[in-house]
Amino acid sequence: MQSEQHASKLPDQMLLTPDPTRPTDGFVRVRGARENNLRAVNVDVPRDAIVAFTGVSGSGKSSLAFGTIYAEAQRRYFESVAPYARRLIQQGHNPKVEQITGLPPAVALQQRRGAQSSRSSVGTVTTLSNSVRMLFSRAGSYPAGAEQLDSDAFSPNTAAGACPECHGLGIAHTVSEDSLVPDPSLSIRDGAIAAWPGAWQGKNLRDILTHLGYDVETSWQKLPKKDRDWILFTEEQPVVEVTPERDRVAKPYKGKFWSARSYVLHTLADSQSTTMRNRVLQFMHTGPCTRCGGSGLRPDALAVTFAGKTIAELNAVPLSELAGIIRPTTELTSAGTASRRRSSGETNEVAVALTQDLLQRITVLLDLGLGYLALGRSTPTLSPGEMQRLRIATQLRSGLFGVIYVLDEPSAGLHPADAEPLLAVLDQLRVSGNSVFVVEHNMDVVRRADWVVDVGPNAGEGGGEVLYSGPVDGLRDVAASVTRPFLFRGHPDGTGDVASAGHDHDGATAGQGASREATGWLGLRNITRHNLRNLDVDFPLGVLTAVTGVSGSGKSTLVSQVLAELVKERLRPHGEIPHGADLHGADPHRGTTESSDTGENGPAAARTGSLTVDATSGRNHLDRLVTVDQKPIGRTPRSNLATYTGLFDAVRKEFAATDEARSRGYGAGRFSFNVAGGRCEVCQGEGFVAVELLFLPGSYGPCPECDGSRFNPETLEVTYRGRNVAEVLGMTVTAAAEFLADVPSAARSLRTLLEVGLGYLRLGQPATELSGGEAQRIKLATEMQRAQRGHTLYLLDEPTTGLHPADVRLLMTQLHGLVDAGNTVILVEHTMDVVASADWVIDLGPAGGDGGGKITAVGTPAAVSASQDSRTASYLAATLHS
Repeated sequence: MQSEQHASKLPDQMLLTPDPTRPTDGFVRVRGARENNLRAVNVDVPRDAIVAFTGVSGSGKSSLAFGTIYAEAQRRYFESVAPYARRLIQQGHNPKVEQITGLPPAVALQQRRGAQSSRSSVGTVTTLSNSVRMLFSRAGSYPAGAEQLDSDAFSPNTAAGACPECHGLGIAHTVSEDSLVPDPSLSIRDGAIAAWPGAWQGKNLRDILTHLGYDVETSWQKLPKKDRDWILFTEEQPVVEVTPERDRVAKPYKGKFWSARSYVLHTLADSQSTTMRNRVLQFMHTGPCTRCGGSGLRPDALAVTFAGKTIAELNAVPLSELAGIIRPTTELTSAGTASRRRSSGETNEVAVALTQDLLQRITVLLDLGLGYLALGRSTPTLSPGEMQRLRIATQLRSGLFGVIYVLDEPSAGLHPADAEPLLAVLDQLRVSGNSVFVVEHNMDVVRRADWVVDVGPNAGEGGGEVLYSGPVDGLRDVAASVTRPFLFRGHPDGTGDVASAGHDHDGATAGQGASREATGWLGLRNITRHNLRNLDVDFPLGVLTAVTGVSGSGKSTLVSQVLAELVKERLRPHGEIPHGADLHGADPHRGTTESSDTGENGPAAARTGSLTVDATSGRNHLDRLVTVDQKPIGRTPRSNLATYTGLFDAVRKEFAATDEARSRGYGAGRFSFNVAGGRCEVCQGEGFVAVELLFLPGSYGPCPECDGSRFNPETLEVTYRGRNVAEVLGMTVTAAAEFLADVPSAARSLRTLLEVGLGYLRLGQPATELSGGEAQRIKLATEMQRAQRGHTLYLLDEPTTGLHPADVRLLMTQLHGLVDAGNTVILVEHTMDVVASADWVIDLGPAGGDGGGKITAVGTPAAVSASQDSRTASYLAATLHS
């Protein structure tokens, strides 16, 4: 909108005369963009620059950057591909836009969770594993007499390399006598072999054993070991004629024996019943495969070494250590090249070339702060921020020129210290002749951009306009921008920080000298998991605590795993702390009483350390645990905002109560698109159908029968206040809150959704279209709509991911409200404004991976900001004093 008038403020390399008829004038020119909520947007965006797209969540910035600019670049590329090849590629949609000129090829790097396949790893995502496997194949040290192996033999994901026992997964499911017979004092007749089925099947197996001459009356522990082993582990399946015991009238039958192990494995492999599979899983041990040591590889591959280490060992070390292992090989001089060419070992020419390439690629990952990761780390355990940095590193090494990189919040999930090297990498992409378009909420990243496109002013129907497009400083004069006060701190309107969302205690912002006092303490002792080693930590109750630290320091392990598991396991069915927990009023920072780490604490204590709960009085213990994560609220389009929160039940009841519905005999089920009767049967209530074309890719289109409404015509004839059920599902939360204001159960759900900033979402918006941050806020709103009892522990992992600072303020108001109601909130967080508004801070570090896992600072935000040992301190201090 204002790009041309600000062009003169661009750096020298961007001073190009704009000409909308020429694609070489240095700008990408968008005309008439109507994707999602965009309102016929016209905007000019410079190439060869870092451009930040800003705006509140749902304002339309992603629709512009990804849904329009990137989608059009992708569409043009696919047009150049042969039709037959095109049908093999998963294509995006054609954007709703009149014209885009000056558009180069584009690469999109979007936020998404790590692949759910356990076979996907850091090495496979970055393709570094390919080079490592080639290194072992061509330059490894083989045992005497061993033949050279192909690179596939060093991959657990190929038939040539996978361990035959665990099929390359590295994890084996095994059984033992202890797992199959939990109570050896019982006899077989009394149910000693708990893994066997119950009812008639179990009786059948006991009858067969009796016929075979085994004692089923004596306690299990008194049976001969030979008999016990055969009953539990034999592969034999004798078929015998059995006359049922105590039922001599019954006819004999042929019965086949199954050992306990055979029955468990058969059930896991072949049973269609989830209940049956889950039942037998409790009788199995899951752990590293004993045959391959957890590597997933065959013995011949594990016999080959490089620098004295097997490929499994190199896959397990941090990238920073791996770089040190291969560096000596990269430094071999060119002297003796001819002899190395003839040799076959770690000093040959191939080894030098491969390690040099590996080191260069690993160095990029080290620069991005990922040195704590190992090649073998599976991607399901990575955060979205880690995954995105891995992909950025791969692109940086691709050497592409003249490309637009469209990135979705590259700073998401990053500690401010980790964001610095990321910004350097983005600048390197620009200097290399590329354009970098980032959809971003981190104001520090936006300030470093060359150009900003601010979309808004609000979300959903209240957004979709480009308020400003130009150099960053120019946004200071755009009064309608919600981004402006957060980008320019100290702005006259006084709203330039999120910390002001914290509750004001005695006239001060939370976390800045007058924070709430803890009502008790939750103490964890001797925690050992991942990079946490014998860690002791105390969480205050009745306040909001932020757990901080650089990426990989152990925050999520501590909060989302250890703390969540221990509290869940130690809570009674009715939500009370079990007998034996230490309830008293001691302050852990004036001396604590630790519970003993003995066997009485059970498996949880052995795995993660003991748990103590300190409180000022007996009533201040925890009643409930609520974990709010960013996992999807559903994996199919049938799951949506309305169904997840339960408000659709109220909507369907209102439709069923109308005079028209009652006269037709329609119940609430009639208005569900998941139930036959009211739904459209052509699309089975999905609203769309697949269109298969012979030489073009298959695509989806609105159902021709219901036109995407999901319901049949008879159902849509019933209206409530002039709207049919499909029209209600098409409403935004904001519109529905007014429409259903007098329906108590629906109004309560809609009110909490508005309070966490989700007014722009449609009630029927499929779960598959929601971001991780949106899913987390929906879960939080669903929990908040329940009656509040107090004494609940809320655990959140980076709840501000994907949120504009204005939306963060709304979220923090709700979280502080939960604390004021007598609850405890603990969140893992990188946003310093949020940390500054907390009552208590626990900082982990000082680095990631093996260099982390320690508490570097603890206390109020002000106290932590003054720490000399914390990498968070300086950033927190800057926020507190800004």
